[in-house]
Amino acid sequence: MRNTPPKLKLAAVLTASATAAALAVGGAAAPAGASGPTPHRMKVDPQISQRAFHPNAAVFGCQARPMDGSQGPRCYQPSQIQNAYDITPLLDAGKDGTGRTIVIIDAYGSPDIEADLAQFNATMGLPDSGFTQIAPAGAPPAFDPNDGNVVGWGIETTLDVEWAHAVAPGANIVLAVAPSNNDTDIFNVQQFVIQHHVGDVLSQSFGEAEECMDPALLAQTHGLFRQAANRGMTVFASSGDSGAAQPSCDGTGALRAASTPASDPFVTGVGGTTLTADTLTGAYQSETAWTEPFGCNPPAVDPSDVNCSGGGFSKIFRQPDFQKHASQSRARGVPDVAYNAGVSGGVLIHCGFCNEIFAGQPADAPIFFIIGGTSAGTPQWAGLTAIADQVAGDDLGTINPALYDIAHNKHRYAATMHDMTVGNNDVAEIGGGFDTAQGWDPVTGLGTPDAAQLLPMLVKRAH
Repeated sequence: MRNTPPKLKLAAVLTASATAAALAVGGAAAPAGASGPTPHRMKVDPQISQRAFHPNAAVFGCQARPMDGSQGPRCYQPSQIQNAYDITPLLDAGKDGTGRTIVIIDAYGSPDIEADLAQFNATMGLPDSGFTQIAPAGAPPAFDPNDGNVVGWGIETTLDVEWAHAVAPGANIVLAVAPSNNDTDIFNVQQFVIQHHVGDVLSQSFGEAEECMDPALLAQTHGLFRQAANRGMTVFASSGDSGAAQPSCDGTGALRAASTPASDPFVTGVGGTTLTADTLTGAYQSETAWTEPFGCNPPAVDPSDVNCSGGGFSKIFRQPDFQKHASQSRARGVPDVAYNAGVSGGVLIHCGFCNEIFAGQPADAPIFFIIGGTSAGTPQWAGLTAIADQVAGDDLGTINPALYDIAHNKHRYAATMHDMTVGNNDVAEIGGGFDTAQGWDPVTGLGTPDAAQLLPMLVKRAH
C-alpha cells in the first residue's frame, strides 16, 4: 500500500541451515524543492517478510505460527481470510463479483503478474479470472530489479491483483499501470479510468501527505473523484502504514498528516488491523489496531519501523456530512474502514521476480511471500464492493454515507462490523497519535467487515 517510502522488509530463510538476515531495499527519495505540479511521488511500502515454501497441499507451515512473531510471522491464505471476514457464504451462493470490474492503479507494474496470478490461483484453489493490463499514460520502462522503487511497486502490483481476485474471484480485473509514481502520471491514469468508466470499483494502494501534493493537482484529483461518484464508481485508497504521521515532503522526517487520496471525502479510506484467526480454517477470533511488536515509528527513526495503521484528520477537507455523528472534529477523518494488515498475520502472494531477487530461484518456483500493510486491505475491500454491486445489480457508487448510516444504528453496526477498541497509532517522533474507541476512530475507522451481513445491508442503504 503505501504512503511511506518504498522500503521492503525481508527475513531470508533459504534452508534449514541458513541464517536469518534482514534486507532493506530503499527507493529513490522524492525530489525536494522542485517547481510545478510534479514535485513528489506517490509512495508504496508493501511489508514483505519470510518466504513460505509450498508443500503438496495448500496448507503452509507459517499458518500455525504464534501471533507474537516469536517463530516468524504467521500467514493467511485466501480460504482463511474468506472465512474470517464471512465472505465464504457469499461465494458459496455464487456472489463472487461476476459481471463487475475492479480497476487497480499501480506504477511500473510487474513483469510476471499474469504468470504469478495463474500460479496463485492454481495453488490456492481459485478459478482463473478475467485479467487485462492497460497503460493509458504511456508504457512504463523496462523492469529494473536493482531499483528499489520499481521493485516495491512490483510487489504492490502482485499483492493488489492477487488479493482483489481472492475476495471476488468472479470479477474482472483491469490493472492500469502508470509509467512512474510521479503525481502527474498517477493523475493521468486516474483521469483515464474514471472518465472512461473502465470499471465499477477503483483500488489505490498508495498515498502521500496532503501537503506534499501540488494544491492545484490535489484539487483536480478531488474533481475526478467527484466525477467517479457521479458515475457510480466506488473508490478506495489505503490510509498508510505510518500511524498518525506521514513522511515529510523532502523525505527527511515525519509530520502529522493524513494521506491523500484516502482523505478525499469521495474516497473510502482503508486502515489496518491485526487479525487473529484459526490457524487452519481462518475462523474469526479477535482483532486489534495494527501495530507490529517492533513499533510504529516513521522512516526518519528506522526504515524498518513503519508498521501501524495510518489515520488522522485532513488539513484540506472539512468534515463531510456522513461523519457528523461519528466525529467531533470539523475536519474529514480517515480511515473509514479497516482490514487485516499485520505482517505477522500477513497474506501470501506468489511473486516471480521476488523469487529471483530474494531467493535466487526461478520465477515459477513454488515459493510464496508473507506480506502486510494497509495496502493489503484496499484491494480486498474493492473485491467486497464488486460483490455488493453484483448483489445490487447496479454500481453502488460512493459507499461512505451508507457505511456511516449503518454504524449510526448500534444493532446494525454490531451485526455487520467488527469494531476495534484496542490499540493506537501513536508515533513518538510527532509526540503521539490517536487511540481506538467505540465506534469510528482515526486508527481503524468503523472497523472490519462481516461480509455476509454487511453487504446486503450496504446494498439496501446505498440505494
